[in-house]
Amino acid sequence: MKVVHLLGIAGVAEHERPAAKLWGKRLEWPMVGVAFWIVVQWYLEETQSISPILADVADWLVWLAFLLETSFLTALVADRRSFLISNWLNLVIIIGGLPIFWHVAPLAGLLRSFRLILVVMLLVRMSKSARRLLSQHRLGATMVVALVTMVLSGIVISRIDPSIGTVWDGMWWAWVTMATVGYGDVVPHNGAGRLFGALLILFGVVLLSMLTANLAAFFIGSDIGSDVEKVEREEKEADRLLKDISARLERIERLLEEKKGASPD
Repeated sequence: MKVVHLLGIAGVAEHERPAAKLWGKRLEWPMVGVAFWIVVQWYLEETQSISPILADVADWLVWLAFLLETSFLTALVADRRSFLISNWLNLVIIIGGLPIFWHVAPLAGLLRSFRLILVVMLLVRMSKSARRLLSQHRLGATMVVALVTMVLSGIVISRIDPSIGTVWDGMWWAWVTMATVGYGDVVPHNGAGRLFGALLILFGVVLLSMLTANLAAFFIGSDIGSDVEKVEREEKEADRLLKDISARLERIERLLEEKKGASPD
C-alpha cells in the first residue's frame, strides 16, 4: 500500500473508469484554489480582518467543496468502497469539519487552525500532477507554482512567528529562503518558524532547480527555434529555385522539340 493510501489522499486510481480519472484531474486545480483560500482565511481570522459572518459563510463553502468533490467522484468510480477507503481523509474532513460542529466544540479555535493540515494534504495529493507539469519545461507554470508557494509561505510565517510582522516581510523571507540566498535581514526566531523554514528550504531547492532548468530550456529553445526558422526559410528558397530551374528546363526541352519538328530531315 502506498503512502498516499495511508494518508487518505490517493485520489482516483489508475485502473478506474476514464470519466472518473478525467474528472479527478479536472477537480485537482479547483481544490488547490480551496487550499489557497484556507490559508488566506486563516490569516484574515488571525488578524481579525474578516467578520464572523463572512468567516462562517467561507467555512460552509469550503466544506461544501469537499462534499461535492467526494460525492461526485464516488458516483463516477467503479469501486466505490476502495475509493472511499483510499481517500478516508475526505470523509474525516466532511464529518469532522462540519462548520456547525466548530461552534459547539470546546477547542473550536484550535480545530480551525488545524485546517492548515488540509492544505498540506491537498498539496501532497497534487504533487504527482505538479511534478508532471513542471517536468514539461513550462516556464509559466513553474513561475506560477513559485509565486503561489511564496505567497502562502509568507502568510503562514507571518502568523506563526511574531518576529516577522507583516505578510510582505513574510513573502520576502520566503523568496529569499526558496532562492537559498539567505540575506539574514528577516529571520524566524521561534521553533515553529524555524521548522517551517527548514521545510521551505528543502522545497525551495527542488523548485529553484526546476525554475533554472525551465529558464535554460526556454532560452535554448528560443535559439533552436530561430535556427529552425532559418533552416526552413533556406529550404523554402531552395525549393523555389529548384522549381524555377525545373520550369526553365521544361521550356527549353519544349522549344527543342518544336525546332526539331519544324526542321527538314
